[in-house]
Amino acid sequence: MMMTGMEAQIIKLQQSIRAQKQTALQDDAGKTVRCARCGDTGIISSGDVAWICDCQRQALRLQQQEEMAPELRDCTLEGFRIDYYDGRHRERALAALQEARQFAHDYLLNRSTQGIMLTGDVGAGKTHLAAAIANDLLAQGVTAQFLVVPDFLDELRAALLHNYKDSHDADDVALLGSIRQADVLILDDLGAHNYTPWTCNKLYSLLNYRLNYQLPVIITTNLKMSELDEYLGERTTSRIVQMCRIYRLTVAKDIRHLKKQAKVKQV
Repeated sequence: MMMTGMEAQIIKLQQSIRAQKQTALQDDAGKTVRCARCGDTGIISSGDVAWICDCQRQALRLQQQEEMAPELRDCTLEGFRIDYYDGRHRERALAALQEARQFAHDYLLNRSTQGIMLTGDVGAGKTHLAAAIANDLLAQGVTAQFLVVPDFLDELRAALLHNYKDSHDADDVALLGSIRQADVLILDDLGAHNYTPWTCNKLYSLLNYRLNYQLPVIITTNLKMSELDEYLGERTTSRIVQMCRIYRLTVAKDIRHLKKQAKVKQV
């Protein structure tokens, strides 16, 4: 069975954490270590928390960009087309685009700058803006983890159950350290997923950690605030409101359909 990207990432992270614990013994045996901070494991851990060593950040940025869907890797703030919007839809799109540009600028000056949540219609350009922010920051040396929430939760649960059900030292807090510690975390499509108490708790824990350590998030969702309360619970929604400025994107017609129609006309 083919391994998912999340499974591979979790396995690699667990192996790195275990390898780090053996670093002292390896050093005593005379092994040359290039990075004294992580012992060439790429991971630094303390108790239940693990984070990416600076020596691995460039490789991680390249990996994060490769893990994005191909159609998202080319999304840019400059390529966000306002001509798809008119009237009040255009005003909202302009405001969201300006906020996205401002965030990308401000983050380089202040790593604790407030995040953004983009709400609104399906096909309104929310994912494009979120991916454009990620690509802009990745190009400037920032680690930006882009996660499609339903896929992330399904793969996380499957990976943990499959790979660690017999492990007594499995600690998903440590295993998710790289995601928690990403400079900027993008949670795309925080929608009407089949949330269980377990997945809700994982999302709350992730957001609460980033709030406490002033690490920004970019969130896209088709849900209204009342619906977020229903699916995720009030305490998670409260964390999102604390962490993010909220902008709404709306369209008269799904932009993806408009783009498809334009391609058909060109053929």
